[in-house]
Amino acid sequence: MQFLADYLAQVKADDLYRQTVAYNPVSPAHVQLNGQTCLLLASNNYLGLTHNPAVQQAAADAIWLYGTGAGGARLTTGTFPLVEQLEQELAAFKETEAALVFNTGYMANIGVISALAGPNDVIFSDELNHASIIDGCRLSRAAVVVYRHADMEHLHSLLKATVCHGKRLIISDGVFSMDGDIAPLTTIAQLAQQYNAIIIVDDAHATGVIGPGGKGTAAHFGIADKVQVQIGTLSKALGAEGGFVAGSRELIDYLKNKARSFIFSTALAPGTIAAARAALRELSVRPELVTKLNENALYVRDLLQSANIPVPGGITPIIPVMVESADTAVRLTAELRQQGIILTAIRPPTVPVGTSRLRMTVTAVHEREELAAAVDAISRAVKPLRKT
Repeated sequence: MQFLADYLAQVKADDLYRQTVAYNPVSPAHVQLNGQTCLLLASNNYLGLTHNPAVQQAAADAIWLYGTGAGGARLTTGTFPLVEQLEQELAAFKETEAALVFNTGYMANIGVISALAGPNDVIFSDELNHASIIDGCRLSRAAVVVYRHADMEHLHSLLKATVCHGKRLIISDGVFSMDGDIAPLTTIAQLAQQYNAIIIVDDAHATGVIGPGGKGTAAHFGIADKVQVQIGTLSKALGAEGGFVAGSRELIDYLKNKARSFIFSTALAPGTIAAARAALRELSVRPELVTKLNENALYVRDLLQSANIPVPGGITPIIPVMVESADTAVRLTAELRQQGIILTAIRPPTVPVGTSRLRMTVTAVHEREELAAAVDAISRAVKPLRKT
């Protein structure tokens, strides 16, 4: 199969070749690599709950009680009580009637979108939506109309001009994973009401991050009652694994009977469900975690701007440092790794050509001294780029 070798040779030549790097996690904010302890600024573990003692103990207790695996899909083998309890707690957290857990956020998006949309429908999708949203749109076989990123005038013109014989759906990330900006959800809700469209918001990077108590994008704007479908993840701020959708009881019952990625998947392991429940409880009783996360994010943004490193405006812990070319992103990431700083080189096709970047993700458990040292190292690394 020569095409395999040809493809790999091409991505290597374009500095787009990807490999996994084996880190040994020692804390939510630090890993060991080749005997060196490094500062991790490439994690979605926003609240540091993967190493929270209560979360770890809950997972261990569930394994001893229920075993290591679920043993089958929920509709064939049955459901652990822990799963239904988690779904009730997620619904209460999101202030909806019900919720449904999926194995991953990716599976939640493809399952929900492909279940709700079909060949007679039209999906209006932000051009920077996550790959899982894009794939869900493709699987739905609905017509997909892409609007310019966060451009509400463009969305309005497309809603007005597009003929639709079925349902209209507007789909957007809540917090965009590569740029860290927040969708203009208030305007989206106004347009959805005007054109009788269903809103689906993917809150993977918003759950536990923005909104009162970390409740997400709809809560951030105070319009939760206007968003019919809220999708989230258990594997970022909640420190476990899995995805979920929250909405009306009727929506959840429909998805149980229609969403293929739910119906045909073995359920999550009991330890994972227990960890997610414990993390959600920690988030509920410790709102200071969200406050600390937001403070750290603003602190790093201010430091970067003071160092004359342009970063997009915003409040979220996802902070891109633009370097344009893929080879520069790869080189700088390697240089900073040598200094004990782990960042992610984001390159095409994840982002458009010419917008490669160093992607920083700040957490609630980072200390200000180490964040300041990291910004200083990043500034020294990118300074020659700004001169040219």
